[in-house]
Amino acid sequence: MNSKIGRIRPARFAVVAVAAALLLAACGGGGDDEGSSGADSVASPSVSASASASAGGSASASAHNAQDVAFAQGMIPHHRQAVEMAALAADRASSAQVTSLSGRIQKAQDPEIETMSGWLKGWGEEVPAEGGTDHSGHSGMAGMMDEADMDKLEKASGAEFDSLFMEMMIEHHEGAIEMAKTEKAKGSYAPALALSDAIVTAQQAEIAEMKGYLAKK
Repeated sequence: MNSKIGRIRPARFAVVAVAAALLLAACGGGGDDEGSSGADSVASPSVSASASASAGGSASASAHNAQDVAFAQGMIPHHRQAVEMAALAADRASSAQVTSLSGRIQKAQDPEIETMSGWLKGWGEEVPAEGGTDHSGHSGMAGMMDEADMDKLEKASGAEFDSLFMEMMIEHHEGAIEMAKTEKAKGSYAPALALSDAIVTAQQAEIAEMKGYLAKK
């Protein structure tokens, strides 16, 4: 009898030990639901690798290169001149279409100037200074009007202003589109690439509108 009991007791202890181990494992799993454990990180390297890849992708999306800097530093004065030209329409234009278009140009490009200035500040790069009425420093940029052009536009009024404004703004927009396409081809900063897309789309539509206006003259 005693030997039989002796044989049963170890078996019972083994069952109890297995049950305790299962209970501890279950408790450990419950803790993992509330927070990641060090054991999980070691046991699942693929999760850590996936997270690292995702973080690397985010970092790449926010990276910028020299072309992004050049795009912002060039497009800011380009936009400023477009806004300046558009502002002249307020008391010189005779066409409601010209007045409407000039208002849309200002509404679209003023915030873009602020956005690009913010990028440059964040990158530790120089933000182009306000040029005032001096346009000589940017006359070689695609689509930019020189001092004589701006003086001619400023002195015009009525129907003469309307036609001159449309002609100059078509050229100005074509220059901006050229700059935006260069950014799309060579830039790497995702927000700048998105803005260049928006510039191409919006300004191509405005060019079509302006050419349509001039065709009716």
